[in-house]
Amino acid sequence: MAKPSDELIELARASIEAQQQALSEPYTEEGWAPWRAAAEAFQTAVTEEAGGQGRYELEMAAKAAAALHSESENS
Repeated sequence: MAKPSDELIELARASIEAQQQALSEPYTEEGWAPWRAAAEAFQTAVTEEAGGQGRYELEMAAKAAAALHSESENS
């Protein structure tokens, strides 16, 4: 299984948090801009870290690690 870097996990966490924030309010272009920016930064980092290998496993591993990190903070 792919092992994402700490930086990639943090970018995934930031994207997830920005998504939750955007979805918690009525849609506005400005309200969703942070989510789009965070998602773009995460996707760019996944592509760079994958280095020509399959992105899917790396992306899913980063999202899973970010979710576990968020769960442990909320406990």
